[in-house]
Amino acid sequence: MKYVFLDRDGVINEFPGNGNYVTKVKNFHFIPGSLEAIRRLTEAGFTIFVISNQAGVGKGVYSENKLNRITRKMLDGVTKAQGKIEKVFYCMHRSDAECDCRKPGIGNIENALESINQPLKMAAGSYFVGDTKSDILTGFNARLKTIFVLTGRCTKEQVKDWGIKPDYIVNDLLEATKIIIRSKGIRVSQYKTKNILAQL
Repeated sequence: MKYVFLDRDGVINEFPGNGNYVTKVKNFHFIPGSLEAIRRLTEAGFTIFVISNQAGVGKGVYSENKLNRITRKMLDGVTKAQGKIEKVFYCMHRSDAECDCRKPGIGNIENALESINQPLKMAAGSYFVGDTKSDILTGFNARLKTIFVLTGRCTKEQVKDWGIKPDYIVNDLLEATKIIIRSKGIRVSQYKTKNILAQL
């Protein structure tokens, strides 16, 4: 069994902008192709977790209840698109909390694997997909392969200044999915593209 760990904002849904948060259900919008990507990963047999920092809760910008409603919208959309996210793990602490679950800490990756009774070493060869340096560092710290997507916070030019390089840089989650599926030896061409957003 292989695993895929996904950041949320800027990877699955549209990035709300620097310093901003998705605080309401109506402001959560899937990035075109992200539902298709999750469906393909599901069909290919990958177990998918979402690992996201949501410090807006700890700062009092929005409530945990609102975050839960946004999560339900995301999971409902994924289910309707015939995909599956195993579980979602958020760090809701402020950046000064010094917790181990806030990326680039790997506490929530360990929590995700523990939830299915697997140790961290079983994730070897798995992928972390994100749109920030923190995401790439998280994958590096957990000894995962890393894929940086250009649909979120950072640009390709900024990556050059990080001092750490992702294994791949791609346009979006759908393109990342093709890399991940090929790594398992599955022909990507066997999947037919569906207009999933039109079905929601």
